[in-house]
Amino acid sequence: MNLREPLLRGIYGYGLERPSDVQQRALSPCISGYDVIVQAQSGTGKTITSIIAVLQQLNVDCKDCQALILVPTRELAQGIHRVVLTLGEHINVTCHACIGGMNLREDMKHLEAGVQVVVSTPGRTYDMLKRSALHSENIKMFVLDEADEILSRGFKEQIYDLFTMIPPNVQVILLSVTMPYDLLEITTKFINNPVKILIKKEERTLEGIRQFYVNVEREERKLDTVYELFDTLTIIQTVIFCNTCRKVDWLTEKLRTRNSIVSSLHINMDVKQRNDAIQEFRTGSTRILVRTDMLGGDIDIPQVGLVINYDLPTNRDSYIHRIGRSGAFGRKGMAINFVTNDERQPLRDIEHYYNTQIEELPMNIADLI
Repeated sequence: MNLREPLLRGIYGYGLERPSDVQQRALSPCISGYDVIVQAQSGTGKTITSIIAVLQQLNVDCKDCQALILVPTRELAQGIHRVVLTLGEHINVTCHACIGGMNLREDMKHLEAGVQVVVSTPGRTYDMLKRSALHSENIKMFVLDEADEILSRGFKEQIYDLFTMIPPNVQVILLSVTMPYDLLEITTKFINNPVKILIKKEERTLEGIRQFYVNVEREERKLDTVYELFDTLTIIQTVIFCNTCRKVDWLTEKLRTRNSIVSSLHINMDVKQRNDAIQEFRTGSTRILVRTDMLGGDIDIPQVGLVINYDLPTNRDSYIHRIGRSGAFGRKGMAINFVTNDERQPLRDIEHYYNTQIEELPMNIADLI
């Protein structure tokens, strides 16, 4: 792909070993400056693709804003901000997350000092351009991440306005899970001869991730099963998924009483608590992260060796998003699903949906890991 060497160092340092299917297909046109539309499910590597493309095309000598990454939520903006800095560590990229709820003056000060990449939510972006705190003349890349989600939050008019406020020849990269009519309208209006990359559901791969289930029979047996697993295994970076915030708090407490060092993450926590939990887990100061599914903000949780579905996801699409964090992009990983008698059918549904095999967990689990 002819990526610059300092960028490759950042990519390998982040733990990515080989490009995912999306990255193999989308990186080249993105780096070549084409307008690109990528439609693919969560967990397929779309966001990383756009970040690599931005960093590859950055003029490191120019300190002005050259890339604007638009996202639907503050959490996602902060997550992408961290990934840009991590992947771009060796090219000394400057990046700022510009989001509502943060001090307006601080934002303006940062932007006026000059940042090369701005990650922002639509309202704050519009505000900064309007106030001329964000200078648009050197912006050459405009990324709309989770574009369908941005639209579903009612930002259509603002997106139209933003296109009139940035240079007309800017390269547009649009990333989305679905393509609602509103989005098609934007693509025909503002995007020139785009390269379209569509990853169909059946192409989503769980290759390289070994998947097992433990028949716990009933809910009460799950906790002892976690204890038994951790007594058997040398604990590697592990994510445990529960379906409710209350259960995350409860399980975290139970594991701590057994002297495990655990972080937790769920939607009811404030931004600082979530950021602290992610940071602890990223740096390895905790080895276990107990969490719920969340919208956005998952981008900078690193790949892990083991994912435990304490509860099977209620939505089949969440399954790949959860275990895709194990073994993603060429890493070997493992997923263990706890299954009660009531959950046998949902497990079979997941197998059928992804055309995959989930075997019963063998006794020699420690040898496998």
